[in-house]
Amino acid sequence: MAIRHFFLLLGLLLVQSEAVLAEGNSTYKLGSGDVIRINVFGEPDLSFQELRLTDAGTFSYPFIGEVRAKGKTAAEIEKMIAEKLNGEFLVDPRVSVSVLQYREFYISGEVKEPGGYPYQPGLTLRRAIALSGGLTELASKSRITIIRDQDPNRTPEKANLDTPIYPGDSINIDQGFF
Repeated sequence: MAIRHFFLLLGLLLVQSEAVLAEGNSTYKLGSGDVIRINVFGEPDLSFQELRLTDAGTFSYPFIGEVRAKGKTAAEIEKMIAEKLNGEFLVDPRVSVSVLQYREFYISGEVKEPGGYPYQPGLTLRRAIALSGGLTELASKSRITIIRDQDPNRTPEKANLDTPIYPGDSINIDQGFF
């Protein structure tokens, strides 16, 4: 009986985690460097396993041409492609778009291995520092700034170790004063 409850609980947790992932992807805004997959059910010639968005945040698609994806969600791209293919090219097309690879975030300053790193959903500054090899001996834990990729003014904002990190963010860790 206990094993049965264990598997039931495990199944519920898996369903819940998939719902959270789907919800997270539904609000994610695409940008240059993201890699997406497009699937049109029953149409292999219109399905693409990997498409990297250009520096302008666009990609080229058959019958439609250049598609502006920057700032749009995967669901918005699905709807746009389905609407443009419907009628003239296909009858009631079923389109799905998913993000395969997020654009990088960047970390500089007093970390052991500064540079660009692949974004991972749920990333915090603490984990970003760990990915970059950790802090140097001179690093300040209180003088950390982030420039958000989505901020058109590129204004640095103060951050702490629990601050969420998003694709395209630029993190700078200053030296501490002794």
